[in-house]
Amino acid sequence: MKNAVLMTSLTAAILVAGTIESGASDGTGKGHHGPRHSFEELDANADGKITPKEMAGHRQAMFAAADTDGDGVLSRDEMMARAQERAAKRAERAVERMLDRHDADGDGALSAGEMREARSGRMFMHADADGDGAISKAEFDEMRDRHGGGHKHGHGMKDAD
Repeated sequence: MKNAVLMTSLTAAILVAGTIESGASDGTGKGHHGPRHSFEELDANADGKITPKEMAGHRQAMFAAADTDGDGVLSRDEMMARAQERAAKRAERAVERMLDRHDADGDGALSAGEMREARSGRMFMHADADGDGAISKAEFDEMRDRHGGGHKHGHGMKDAD
């Protein structure tokens, strides 16, 4: 329930306030709570400058797109629908990145072996701090400590003791 309230609040703030983030052009919002808009999206008349009027117009367009019943207010359902649309787009990009990185046989799906190789290879590389091709007890302990004793998200490196 907390997540739903948080997502609703964030969506409302994003839709009402709008955002500009320098260098943004892909809409991913990486590391940020809101969408990232390109300069070109915000420069409505393509004159090479963004004015307060263009910003207001962009915010108004974002609000209108979310206000599906056109009543001038965003209901909880409208905010949730907008948040779900954005989450689905983020999930689609994440899946595409995973397939691009780990689909070794190019079949458009990840096998258990491809998933295992991706996770264990990345974990091993991070744990092998000195790059000698092996994980020492000290490196193992450091990795475990860095990740909360191996209990973060129900997985991680645990002692065999």
